[in-house]
Amino acid sequence: MRWTRRTGQSDLEDRRGLGARPGLKLGIGGTIVVLILSFVFKQDFFSLLGGAGAALPAGSETPAVVTPEEETLTRFVEFVVGDAQDVWAQIIGPDYRRAPLVLFRGAVQSGCGYAEAAMGPFYCPGDERVYIDLAFYDELRRRFGAPGDFAQAYVIAHEIGHHVQHLLGIEDAMRQASRQQPGRANALSVALELQADCFAGVWGYSTSQRNILEGGDVEEGLQAASAVGDDRIQQQTTGEVNPDSFTHGSAADRARWFRRGLESGQVNACDTFAAM
Repeated sequence: MRWTRRTGQSDLEDRRGLGARPGLKLGIGGTIVVLILSFVFKQDFFSLLGGAGAALPAGSETPAVVTPEEETLTRFVEFVVGDAQDVWAQIIGPDYRRAPLVLFRGAVQSGCGYAEAAMGPFYCPGDERVYIDLAFYDELRRRFGAPGDFAQAYVIAHEIGHHVQHLLGIEDAMRQASRQQPGRANALSVALELQADCFAGVWGYSTSQRNILEGGDVEEGLQAASAVGDDRIQQQTTGEVNPDSFTHGSAADRARWFRRGLESGQVNACDTFAAM
């Protein structure tokens, strides 16, 4: 991709120097109370509260050590998440709310609860943020065989696609339908994920129109979409493929819907629910 360092507004929220532990979120007052109780009863009440360490005391953060390579990747991610949201702000209009992208290492406390890097990148509608540990890109390249900067960009654009679904009420409608028709929950989840792939393609179409793409970029993105298909992951982890348990879609379907967005650039071309 032809990208430049983003100037002005940044959508990054860097938490790489912060620790995260599962447990209750305590404010300053709550932390003091628990400290007093621990001292009086000579027992670690933080441990009894499941760590209570999601909110760490002020000043406990450790400055993140960032290599030059990671700094370059950080600036690239900053460009992609900002550019993708610039495009969606134009499509949706003044009602669009930007989603910060949170960089973390190892684990993080999100508005959707405690999460570890092993979960992969994710979007949390509870706090309208995208979360990613940049180490995922090593896994994308090594484990999934999907190298390249547009493969990395696809991952971010997909998560921003979930944010768009949240803003448009699509995600809420899907969750409600899943509760009413639990037997269709997996199929509805697949439709939601494939639509996020298509929305990622809509952004990709914009980059093509602005001559940001370079030769081979589209192939990198399609390879990444295929690499994270449910059938590929199931085959890799269990040696078997069970379509009834799919939640994100097959490799072929993910690439097909991503390509559909790339070629059309139209939101109304991404109605994966009608295609169920």
